[in-house]
Amino acid sequence: MAGCRPGAPGSEQAWLEVAQAFIQETLCPPGKEPDVQLTQLVIDCVKTTWLSQGTSQGLTLPLSYSFVSVKDLRTHQRLPCCSHLSWSSTVYQAWAQEAGPRGVPLPRERLLLLGTLTDLSGNLEQECRNGSLYIRDNTGALDCELIDLDLSWLGHLFLFPNWSYLPSPMKSPGEGHVELWDTPVPVFPLTISPGPLTPIPVVYPEMASRLLRSKHRNVQPNLAGNLIRFSALVKSQKKAYFVLFLGGSSPAGSQVSVIVQVPAQLVWHRALCPGRAYVLTELRVSKLPGHRYRVWMTSTSSQLLPLKPECVQELELELAGVPLEADPQSLPRPSSPQDKKHPGPDCLVRDSILLSYTGMVTDTLNQPAGLYELDRKLELCLAYQQFRGLRRVVRPGVRLELLDVHLLQSVGGGTRRPILAPCLRGAVLLRGFSHQVPETQFSHQVPQASLYEQLVWEHQLGLPIYLWATKALEDLACKLCPHVLRYHQFLKYSSPGDPSLGLQILAPILEVLIPPGCPGRNTHSEILEEPHHCPLQKYTQLQTPCFFPTLAFLKEEAKHRAWASFDPKTLLPLPEASHLPSWQLNQRLAWSWQCLLPSAFRPAPVLLGILVPSSRKGCLQLRDQSGSLSCLLLAQPLQPLTDPRLIGCLVRTDRFQLVIERNVRSSFPSWKELSTTDFIQKKQARVYVQFLLADALILSVPRPVLHSATSSTPRTEPSPPEGPHIEQSRLFLLSHKEALIKRNFSVPPSASSEMPQPTLSFHVLGSWLGGTQRKEGTGWGPPEPKEDENSDQKVLLLFLGSSVRWFEFLHPGHVYRLVASGPPTLMFEEGGSSCVSQHPLELAGCASCLTVQDEWTVELASSQDIPEVLGIRPTLPESSLTDLLSGNFADSLVSFSAEIVSHLWMKPGSSGTVRRCVKLTVALETADYKFPPHLDVYIEDPHLPPPLGLLPGARVHFHQLEKRVSRSHNVYCCFRSSTCVQVLHFPPDTTVSAPLPHIYLTELLQGDKAPFRATASCHVVSVFSLHLLWVCAHCTSICPQGRCPRQSPACPTQTSVSQASIRLLVEDGTAEAVVTCRNHQVAAVLGLCPSEWTSLLEIVRGPGKVALQFTGPGAQLESSAEVDEPLTLFLWTLCTSFSVLRPMVLSFELERKPSKIIPLEAPRLQRFQCGESPFLTRVNPKIRLSCLSIQEPEHPNALGALVSSC
Repeated sequence: MAGCRPGAPGSEQAWLEVAQAFIQETLCPPGKEPDVQLTQLVIDCVKTTWLSQGTSQGLTLPLSYSFVSVKDLRTHQRLPCCSHLSWSSTVYQAWAQEAGPRGVPLPRERLLLLGTLTDLSGNLEQECRNGSLYIRDNTGALDCELIDLDLSWLGHLFLFPNWSYLPSPMKSPGEGHVELWDTPVPVFPLTISPGPLTPIPVVYPEMASRLLRSKHRNVQPNLAGNLIRFSALVKSQKKAYFVLFLGGSSPAGSQVSVIVQVPAQLVWHRALCPGRAYVLTELRVSKLPGHRYRVWMTSTSSQLLPLKPECVQELELELAGVPLEADPQSLPRPSSPQDKKHPGPDCLVRDSILLSYTGMVTDTLNQPAGLYELDRKLELCLAYQQFRGLRRVVRPGVRLELLDVHLLQSVGGGTRRPILAPCLRGAVLLRGFSHQVPETQFSHQVPQASLYEQLVWEHQLGLPIYLWATKALEDLACKLCPHVLRYHQFLKYSSPGDPSLGLQILAPILEVLIPPGCPGRNTHSEILEEPHHCPLQKYTQLQTPCFFPTLAFLKEEAKHRAWASFDPKTLLPLPEASHLPSWQLNQRLAWSWQCLLPSAFRPAPVLLGILVPSSRKGCLQLRDQSGSLSCLLLAQPLQPLTDPRLIGCLVRTDRFQLVIERNVRSSFPSWKELSTTDFIQKKQARVYVQFLLADALILSVPRPVLHSATSSTPRTEPSPPEGPHIEQSRLFLLSHKEALIKRNFSVPPSASSEMPQPTLSFHVLGSWLGGTQRKEGTGWGPPEPKEDENSDQKVLLLFLGSSVRWFEFLHPGHVYRLVASGPPTLMFEEGGSSCVSQHPLELAGCASCLTVQDEWTVELASSQDIPEVLGIRPTLPESSLTDLLSGNFADSLVSFSAEIVSHLWMKPGSSGTVRRCVKLTVALETADYKFPPHLDVYIEDPHLPPPLGLLPGARVHFHQLEKRVSRSHNVYCCFRSSTCVQVLHFPPDTTVSAPLPHIYLTELLQGDKAPFRATASCHVVSVFSLHLLWVCAHCTSICPQGRCPRQSPACPTQTSVSQASIRLLVEDGTAEAVVTCRNHQVAAVLGLCPSEWTSLLEIVRGPGKVALQFTGPGAQLESSAEVDEPLTLFLWTLCTSFSVLRPMVLSFELERKPSKIIPLEAPRLQRFQCGESPFLTRVNPKIRLSCLSIQEPEHPNALGALVSSC
């Protein structure tokens, strides 16, 4: 910085003229004649100090130095600097080297600083004294710090030869402080006060303690003793004070405490040195509020003097009578709820250790929170003292002496190193300033009264919880600052009318961690009482309760876990996978999903982000500074998200489902290669989170700082047209919403020469409720009257481009307000600037089509805006189950609610005729059926990928699906452009498969009331057929000797898989059923162990196919090879033995799906012969079942007896 430099740098006369002018302006009393003596004394002082360095190079004056006033230093010096008048360049270079390799030394400026050292900031009132030191001249006062203060220096004019200046990190004009490295040089010689003419009568600590407990309380003795320790300087709104403790020459002797709270005496705190002897004069006795005992206090006339044995005389006092009070040091301290706790083995309460320590600050961990590193091995926490003055001084390179500091080890909460933390009882003394420039990465400086202080002083956080809270706030600041919030907004002091965002985020966790009824800190008790009690005395190791990950980390961690757990052998169990051909195998692996709950992480994550809609994807997202994460939200179960005011709010939740949908393109030849990852060509993952707003905390964020956080890409707002602008709106009732897909829109020929591309868009059909309303103050005026009130009010709203961001908030049955700002024309009326009349709209029953502009907004209508007739809660449209599962196609668009049972990606076949699609099997929700029927729903392009949330276990409402019938007469549904999907309920956190109902077979003859899947205890009556074969895994051709016979073209693989099926007749005494069992189920039916089953299949590998038809007493063999009589005899014997014809517990599903529309076969008449008498009876058709699993009965003999008796 440029100070008051002379015009000619090499001229001593010019330098002297500038010096004289500076001294007259800044140091001489204003309004008086120039003080020649003061000017000469200042110049002599500067000259003497300059020549003391020994390398003045023949110059008697420091011509390269310029004078600087307090005002100029505060106003113009924007960067840290230092000035060393008495140092040579060599000394400065050596000093700069001590900054270390990691630090930047303070740059040197050649400035001369003079001023009066005082403890008065601006005016001369004592109330302004708070223990701080200042350098003052005629231009102002500047905070300063020094290491050893002599009280005799106060009020004297000094030259400060070696100092450093640090401007405020908040970049506030006029802030900053000076650090005085060496003893200041007095301009005027300091007068040494002579000792007292007569010895000072004093009492020593033992007598002073007795005086407090006696009747002699009106005396004002002088107290002498050695300074044992002194407390921190405590500042409150009412008063500031500190406590010093004097003792005798013996360490085991009495100690007496003295409270110093006179404003003019607070500066003593900077001059005290433990171990030295002092005399405190004219003390008085005072009683602290809330305490039973009395203490010594200084009076306004008290003085602090060094103890000289020759200048004092012990005062003899006779104390008669018994003491009135007990010794304060022996009084029991009040108990607290924390002391009454009985910790278990996982909650062990530990005691901290009180000690003294001297070390160097080596790193700043979190300056606003008061966290530093000492000597590369310890952590220092200054938060439990009022360290506002220390905050500006403490940085890497500072040497500190810590007196009566607490040592805490293994505090937990993510902290591994031991912690040193002083409470109010201890003191932190400066023993050396830093050579380094303050670190610049702490740009998030906070005001003096910050959230960190509030956590300690109001919320009474213990050190382990406080360390975790500071780490959590640091993580939150990295997520949200500075683009979403400014640091000072996030960490500001929380007041009832202006809550802190950071505290609101931490509040739910702190309510659990902080024990109820925890008493506040009593500063007097914390300093005075013995045994010592403070928040740092006892602590419990903290298990980290949670953490706040960035959204990018959460997404990457979810993908990592999803692919780490992806195992084809787990997705396809071996008994089933070993019989699947290649196309089925890879189709089953094409899609899978995983749901991660917060309990899957250690510690549990808390989800936090700004809720914004994505115009590119059409879904909602949570965003922070690391990125975005798609999300699916419900206000609560069965209630969708409808209020667009949530956009831009900060969402916090610890209850959510992190969903990963895995898509895999693979070419596994068979199950044997499932462990080989080389057959996976491509894999993708879609990660999103789903949760309920009822489980989340919604916090509003100041709007002016939201743009960078809520906009995925910078967007230029369209310039408004010229002329006056007004805000207009119009209410509409939404009746139908179509799918959000890419659609083609016709573009005028002159618009662009490029080929138009499909645009992401959706339509809604609704009805206007009244006319256009104009903004009037804070509300809306009356609707504009319409010419024809009876005209059709239906309208088709088109959302495309940026306006698709409203998709997730628009739902049928709700009333919304469309808001626009523009010229005073009616923008929402037919013929307006955004309205297009088209003939096809007449076919849809709409009067007009309105394109919603990007800058328009949508609001949920308030209750007073909605007519009373529309106060009915909206219901979801439902098609009757009879119409849904019938051949009636009068209305091919159906709507229903269902639970998703399975989700399967189906790839195109080799012929290319089948398009890729997603097949959802859903269980219809209906009150008329005890067992809900199942239905298949297909999703094809352009609806792929499917909407979020279509997961097994989720309850979903499908609106306007197209009903179709397959060639096998099964009803199924397909998505179309008018289809709308609404998730009603997320999958349960824990999936517990309900057991299948146990029924009698006759219950399956009840038609639609029969369960689709069930379990029955039955007996195998006979075997109808048995098929064993080996097929090519690629083309499913029969493979004799395990080789595919296809030649042109030849199959790319010669892998073959075995397949088996058996048809049984079973009965349980109530009805008969034909059951088809496949693959590994056949082994269970035949009663073969795995080794026997494998041997049998190896025998069949030779012919390639074995088919037995049991049409009578014998069996016929069909084979692609020569007839194998032993194999025929074995299989016939086995299938007719009691090893197969036995009781079993059968789990099954109906071969005839509930969606099949062919009527059931009617019962037929059948003749039976009983002896010589014929009987004619009506026989129901046999029930056809597909086996799911086979289990052996617990009591097979009893079951057989039961069946035979029936």
